Amino acid sequence: MSDEAFAALVNGIRTRVEEARATIAVAAQRAGRRPDEVTIVAVTKAFPPEIVRAAVAAGLTHIGENRVQEARDKRLQLEDLRGVTWHLVGHLQKNKAAAALRLFDCIHSVDSLELAQILAHRAEALGRVIPILLEVNVGGEPTKFGFRLDDPSPLYRAVEGVLLLPALRLEGLMTVAPICSDPEEVRPVFRRLRELRDALRERYPDAPWSHLSMGMTDDYPVAVEEGATLVRLGRALFGERPA
Repeated sequence: MSDEAFAALVNGIRTRVEEARATIAVAAQRAGRRPDEVTIVAVTKAFPPEIVRAAVAAGLTHIGENRVQEARDKRLQLEDLRGVTWHLVGHLQKNKAAAALRLFDCIHSVDSLELAQILAHRAEALGRVIPILLEVNVGGEPTKFGFRLDDPSPLYRAVEGVLLLPALRLEGLMTVAPICSDPEEVRPVFRRLRELRDALRERYPDAPWSHLSMGMTDDYPVAVEEGATLVRLGRALFGERPA
């Protein structure tokens, strides 16, 4: 890619980032929140490394990837990038826990106590303390991962177990909302995650419970209104993903 083409790419992304931040500011104001309480995680799934480099040049410092292998391939080509926090926002298989710890600074998608224990064991061996979020399947969709709300016992056991693992730092919850044509239809999902976080904060005050990772391109303003601190944006910043 020529220098001129790269500069144009950076400028285009920067414009969309400014638009997204303006949208976040308006949504935060409606909810009586400060815009700086919300961090954009730029999800670069399926986009080439040049897009990641341009995103960082445009001022984005939090990059999200869905797959361990794809992140590994990109990071090999982006070894010179500095000041980037890498987030795993997709499902993590247990056999890829060690690889994930070498690639990511935060894992959003811890969906079982067993996975948490594996991560803790691997992190301890690496001398790391890794921030994690527990994934909750608020909508109860059979195709999605995460703790369910119809029986909270596994979630409670996971929280209690994670709090005993010094190599993990439990920072909050994550959810993937159902796909709906009207963002208002998923507002109850975001609200229930916030209410769950608040209940867990009272029940388990030893964790900070500082983050709610929820909201994507089609519904992030509603997520911000309901308390999101991390919004995962892809198309809003980069356009349609490559086939």
